[in-house]
Amino acid sequence: MQLFESLTLKFEQPNWAINPVFGLLDAILDSHPEILMIVSGDIIGNSNQSEFGRKDIPSVEQIFRAALYKELRGLDYRELDFHQEDSRVCAQFIKIDELRPYSFQMYQKYISRIKAENLERVMILLNKIAINVGVEDIEKLRQDSTLVETNIHYPTNNSLVWDCIKESHRLLTHLAEEIRDLDYRDYTKAAKKTFFKINNTKSGDRKTDLFIKQLIVFTKCINQVCNVVKKKRNYNLKAFAIIEELTKLIPVMDKVYNMTETREVYGESVPNDEKLFSIYEQHTDIIVKGGREVEFGHKINLTTGKSNLILSCEILLGNPADSELYQPTIDKVVSDYQIIPRDIVTDGGYASKANSEYAQVNGIVNVVFNKIVGSLQNVATSLNMATRLKKWRSGIEANISNLKRGFNIGRCNWKGFDHFCSKVMWSVLGYNIRVLAAALLQRV
Repeated sequence: MQLFESLTLKFEQPNWAINPVFGLLDAILDSHPEILMIVSGDIIGNSNQSEFGRKDIPSVEQIFRAALYKELRGLDYRELDFHQEDSRVCAQFIKIDELRPYSFQMYQKYISRIKAENLERVMILLNKIAINVGVEDIEKLRQDSTLVETNIHYPTNNSLVWDCIKESHRLLTHLAEEIRDLDYRDYTKAAKKTFFKINNTKSGDRKTDLFIKQLIVFTKCINQVCNVVKKKRNYNLKAFAIIEELTKLIPVMDKVYNMTETREVYGESVPNDEKLFSIYEQHTDIIVKGGREVEFGHKINLTTGKSNLILSCEILLGNPADSELYQPTIDKVVSDYQIIPRDIVTDGGYASKANSEYAQVNGIVNVVFNKIVGSLQNVATSLNMATRLKKWRSGIEANISNLKRGFNIGRCNWKGFDHFCSKVMWSVLGYNIRVLAAALLQRV
């Protein structure tokens, strides 16, 4: 009831009445300071912020509020910078000093520090608030998996070799700006010609010859980088950072070389777990699901309740079968919310006798799969209940579509696996806030 009273008072103010989602968030953040405590460790680390004077950096609350505003509005960091001065709602919500807003570089520096696991804790806390006000009750669960792509081009052995040669040349060029007497050769001109010839050649024997030619150039490129790294010099700070990047690039180039030689020269297959799909986003997995096209990114397993809130979001490495995700999801939901659901329904990919028995042992009454094969039977109190749960399960497809389209998360453009996970969790958090706001506004 306290939350409803706070919202009623908020909506008496024009800015919050026009933007009820931010009014709800403002009320929640004011009444639940423990949310900020969850993310404060990531933002400020072990340092203590002064309580006096105008801060040179945003406070933890300002950073978190700015991140929520950015996500809900679908902004990038530069647009967030502009909104600080252009939007009264933004300035009021973030609680900034109108005389001197913070720069987008400042926000990016601190928002990018917030880890996915802490964002997940915030998500669970907001879901518990939804449970307390009667929006969700964890009686029914449905789960499904989807893919979030990483921001890479379609990987081929030819393109990966070219990426390595191009990246090594870029780093050596920057290093030459810091070290005047650096001697290196440019292999990109010859490699680029061969790259296009391979793309336009259909003959198998001719393509193999071109790959051999390209790998010879690639070997020279690898040797050149190794020789530069081995030389001991008095590097300045910037040059030392470039040397570190070149050092990390060498094993990547070796892996791409071995992978390309094995497949294109010797005609042998390379196992998926030994492949590299991007030299920039090396964490990328290959996802093959049914007869669909091969995709590159990470598999996401989502669980929603009857309110359409996302209760659990697991970002997976590799391409595990859906049936392997069923039991851990039940354990996680029960552990996070201390509530045993009455019903659970999934599609046929999660179906197995072991999963059905596991759900029943854990106290779930209605265990339904959309498709079953063999001797497996759905467990439900009635045929009508099983039919209703199957129809309700299809709604998770709309939840996934809303999440991916509404928050532009079909392809993640944040770099690195940790930031990939953080971006997914920010989108889930934004989606849940919208759902919670829509449910509460109907009652206020």
